[in-house]
This record gives sequence, C-alpha cells and structure tokens, in this order.
Amino acid sequence: MPIFNLSEQVAVITGGGSGIGQSISEVFAQQGAEVHILEIDEVSGQETQDKIRKAGGSATVHSCDISRQSDVVDVAKRIFQQSGSIDIWINNAGVAHIGSAETTEEEDFDRIYAVNIKGVYNGVRACVPHMKQQGQGVILNMASVASVMGIADRFAYSASKGAVLTMTLSVAKDYVKDNIRCNCIGPGRVHTPFVDGFLKKNYPGQEDEMFDKLSQTQPIGRMGKPEEIAYLALYLCSKEAGFVTGSFYPIDGGFITLNS
Repeated sequence: MPIFNLSEQVAVITGGGSGIGQSISEVFAQQGAEVHILEIDEVSGQETQDKIRKAGGSATVHSCDISRQSDVVDVAKRIFQQSGSIDIWINNAGVAHIGSAETTEEEDFDRIYAVNIKGVYNGVRACVPHMKQQGQGVILNMASVASVMGIADRFAYSASKGAVLTMTLSVAKDYVKDNIRCNCIGPGRVHTPFVDGFLKKNYPGQEDEMFDKLSQTQPIGRMGKPEEIAYLALYLCSKEAGFVTGSFYPIDGGFITLNS
C-alpha cells in the first residue's frame, strides 16, 4: 500500500473550488479520496469538480454558505447518508481584510467573524457527531502566520485566525478520546488568484513590482504554491500522521522563525 493513500476516505473541503482549497481537493482526489467540495461560488466549485472527474477522480460539489449553520449541518448529513462516512473535514474557506482597528468597519468585522470563525465552528459542529458515530475522524483547520504574529493592517483577519488556532486546540482536547484528530496549518503568503486580484485592484500598473515586494517578505524569497499547502494537508489527514493532534504547522518560507 503506497503512503498517504486516501482510498475509501470521504473528505469534505470547504472553499474547495479555488486557491488552496482547489489544490487540496485535487491532491486528495489523486490520492484516492472521495472528495466533497462545499462552495458558495458554484461556478468555481463546478469547474474543480469537472477537472477532478476528467482526471479520473471522485468529486462532488455542494452549494453551501458556511456562515449558515443549518446549511452546513444539512450538507454534512446528506454526505454521511450517501457515502456512509465523513473521514476528513477541512475548514479551508475564508476571507481576507486589510485594516487597523480604526479603519475596520463594523460590517467588515462581522463578515470576517461570520466566515473565518463561525464557519469553522459550523464545520466542526456539523462533522463531529458523524465522526463520533463512526469512531474516528480527522479535522484540519486553515489558520495563518497571523495566528501567532502581529501583522500590520490585519486587525480583523488576525483576530479570526488566532481564533482558528485556539479552536483547533480545544477540539483536539475535547475529542481525542473519540479518536478524532484536529490540527491546523499556518500558511504565509501563497500565490493564489486572490493575490492577483488584490494587486490588480489596489496597484493597477504596478502589479509586477508589488508582487515581487510581497514575495520578498518571505525569507525564502517567494510566495508559496497552493499545492505545497495541499501536500502538508495530505500528510496531516493521512494515516501516516496518526500520532499528530492539537498541533499548529507553519508553512511560510521561514516567515515566523526568521522574522522574529
């Protein structure tokens, strides 16, 4: 049996239609998982589903707003009834925001909370009963380097990602006796379509210059690739990581340790 094999594993990935989530969906499908993508953007979810199926993998997209608990619980229930298990749940979906406490409007803060914090809570609440019923499971949360470091103009975002880290620790402790592992990943800057869109919107005509500037904030000299995050997620959700729970894994090109 090859290592990091996810055959016969049912994996649910929130925000699995684009960026890091898309790479996780594709890598997990390549390793044999039955992938379920929860997406508010049905177009990107459908495109990822079709790409995985064309490559011979198993993928199904579900329209879902992770900030609405009833939506997430209902989708999880359907997946469990149809597939017989939920072995892996990845709380990947998230939104970003730039601003200090003074420049962050209340509606911006509420939006960050609804997706980045409540969305993770909703995912955990939806999958844990099924994992307890089947006697095992793995939960992986997407945190950030901002979970443990102060980053300028990231007030609401940093608060949300700090919450993701501490929720991870609580879930790991609460359910270790139920054979449920819970960990989180802390990426640094990763080159996704979001980065390109951000640069185009905020720095028209200076995209290349600003991309290089942002890349150099990682000591390694470049941004991460979505698939690099996906490979770490693969390890943490595989049987090979069976001794790992309650842990925070930075993947940041040296950002935390070499900038501290």
